[in-house]
Amino acid sequence: MAVNKVTWAQAGRVTKPGRYMFRFGWLTITEEDIAIWEQHPNAAFVLLRIPAAEADDEFHLGTFDVGGNAE
Repeated sequence: MAVNKVTWAQAGRVTKPGRYMFRFGWLTITEEDIAIWEQHPNAAFVLLRIPAAEADDEFHLGTFDVGGNAE
């Protein structure tokens, strides 16, 4: 997988929690994720594959770096 981290800008600056389609697959974003981005707009979250997903393209956000060093 080429994407290791995702920033708010890369996620389209979403403002509502939900499941969004991106070039690497489906990403579930929570209210808590958005709250962190609102406080730290340059934060970069680690992408985590959802292990129980039937497809390999289901992700959620894990730990984050407030420096925004997306790879």
